[in-house]
Parts: sequence; structure tokens; C-alpha cells
Amino acid sequence: MKNIQLLNKIAKIGTDRLDPAVYNIGTEVDAPEGIMVRSAKMHDMTFNKELLAIARAGAGVNNIPVDRCATEGIVVFNTPGANANGVKELAICALLLAARKVVDGIAWAKSLAGTSDVAKQVEAGKSQFGGTELKGKTLGVIGLGAIGGMVANTAVKLGMKVVGCDPFLSVDAAWNLDHKIEHARSYDEIYAKADYITLHVPATNDTKGMINSTTIAQMKDGVKIINLARAELVNSADLAAAMECGKISAYVTDFPTEETVVIPGAITIPHLGASTEESEDNCAVMAAEELDEYLATGNIRNSVNYPAAEMAPSGAMRVCVLHANVPAVLTNVTNACSKRGLNIENMLNKSKGENAYTMLDLSTAAGDDLLAELSTIGGVRRARLIAH
Repeated sequence: MKNIQLLNKIAKIGTDRLDPAVYNIGTEVDAPEGIMVRSAKMHDMTFNKELLAIARAGAGVNNIPVDRCATEGIVVFNTPGANANGVKELAICALLLAARKVVDGIAWAKSLAGTSDVAKQVEAGKSQFGGTELKGKTLGVIGLGAIGGMVANTAVKLGMKVVGCDPFLSVDAAWNLDHKIEHARSYDEIYAKADYITLHVPATNDTKGMINSTTIAQMKDGVKIINLARAELVNSADLAAAMECGKISAYVTDFPTEETVVIPGAITIPHLGASTEESEDNCAVMAAEELDEYLATGNIRNSVNYPAAEMAPSGAMRVCVLHANVPAVLTNVTNACSKRGLNIENMLNKSKGENAYTMLDLSTAAGDDLLAELSTIGGVRRARLIAH
């Protein structure tokens, strides 16, 4: 039996994808080979030597020590696109909340409780909550991946002019974009043109604090900003100053912080982007399937620290080697097989930055002596054998 540890509540529809005859699943299992997680913070965890993979039921992996996992030979998966529709729908809601003073209006209407002639007071006071329509306004979309692309396409259907920028846009993602979406070659073009800006990029060294006093100065007066991606993308002090003077007229975020919850006019949603039954189910199913496929076959889909690698099984046994992307490792691995008379039927070698992965399908089964030698090769982080 393979032990799978759950660090958070994972939708049953996902864990049900793991065969109970193969997997022992629970929160208290010992020496897990796989972990399924949502938001639990893992940076201070010490991982057992048996741990092969961590599957994050969601897109963001900030709660996982991804680089350390790579060096320990632990593959980290996420579930890109599984919650995309749920976040897209909240992003459209956020656009409407930024355009119309619905939140303030609701709070004011509730404050009328216990007074007389509420209907008359509403008619007299509603003008203070007037807003604008989305139709005809320009939406700048920063990041056109699974979520940003869906937001951009929906905004087009709402009658908005949409300009998008994504330096890392894949060909497949580009094919899914509406032809009416204007391609911006830099974020500066977005800042200059957009009435609304919505952020759909991860928090990296290049994107943290990308919305700051310098970039805000390039924006239109009264710009409205939607941030359902990560709190770190926006410099909160610069945001507060820009909202106080009216340069930014609305800010809606799904990542409240100590700084943003006190900014007058900021709408801070309590991280509800993927909090739909459908999103949680989709993420759980995808995470379970990724984990099962890797543990059972060695194939990798949607890893954030190792390359995608899929090869149909052949022969009697598969050798899986996670290693540093450095010279001579592949040669040494194949030599270890050759000197034992092990015929390699099929082979795949892929890299992702500093990390690489090699799979070899052998005509005959290998023994523990091969694993022992592979573990001594410089740069090898983990090796395992899977019988076909």
C-alpha cells in the first residue's frame, strides 16, 4: 500500500480517484509517498525520505518549498485551470463592484434598519452610490493564462475594449483568445490605455510590487484595479496614497492584508476566488490524477519544479531518475544499465531550468544494485524502479 497524507480537507470526489486497494489515505498516515494539500503551510516541514510527490489542489504554490523539494527529489504538482472558471466569475463580479458602488450601497441600506419609511429614504439617498457601466470601457488584462484569458474573452462579450499583455503566452492559450483582444507589447501600454486593470500573474521576483508609485503614475486618473492573483503584486502604501488622492478610484482584491483592509474604498474579498463547489472538486480530481499517474507510471503532468514528461510504458521495468540539469548524468545513468546487460527499449530526458528528469524503459527487470549505483551518481537526487 502507498500512503497518501492529506494536509487539508480534499474533496471526496478527488480522493475517490485513488484506488483503496493501492492507497492508504488519511491525515495521520506515516511515511507518506504522496501528500495532497490546499493551503497548509509547508515551508517549515521536514519531509520523510519516502515522500515522492506533493499535489497542490489549486494553482498557487507559495505555501510549498518548491525549490527545496526539487533538491530532495520531490515532484510538486499544481492544478492549473481547474479553478479557472470560478476565479473568472469572481473577476467579473469584481469589475462590477469596482464600477458600481454596490458594496457601499448595501451597507448604507442595512443601516436604515429600524427607521421609518425606508423606501422613501432609499429613493432620496441612492444618488450617492451612482456608478458607471462596463460597456465601452477599456480593460487591461495582465496575464492571459487560463484565468486571464477567460476574463478577457468574457469582457469582450460584455462590450468592453480589451487590451492584454503576457510575455509568456503559450500558443495554445493564444488560440483561445477572442480576435478582438488587442495585443499590448508591454505592461506600460496597459497602464496608459486602461480604465480598468486586472492582474492574473504569479508573484515572482519580477512581478512583486509591480503596481507601485511609478507604474501608477503612468495610469489614467481614476483607474480601477482588480487583483485576484496575489497580494504581493501591489505596493500597499503606494496604493493607499493613490486612492486617497483619487488617482485610483477603486481597488478590489481577493487577498486582504493588514494594510489593505483599512484603506478607505478598497473592497477586500476573503479569498473566495476558488471557493466554489465546482472548483474544489475540479482541483481535487486533477491533483489526485496527477499524483496517481506519477506514483504508478513515473509520468509527470503539471509539475512546477520538474519538466513535463510522458512516455507510454514498454518492456518489463521503468527507471525514473530525478537529477540536476548538469553534464554527464544521462551518460552515467545509461552506462549503469548497459554494464548490467540491461537493454533500454525507450528513453525520455527532459529539463526545466536547473532540474531534469530521465525515464528509461528496460526489456528486463533490474534489481536494487542498479538503484544503489544510480544513487551514487553526481547530480542524482532520486531514483526508483517501477515494474510494468
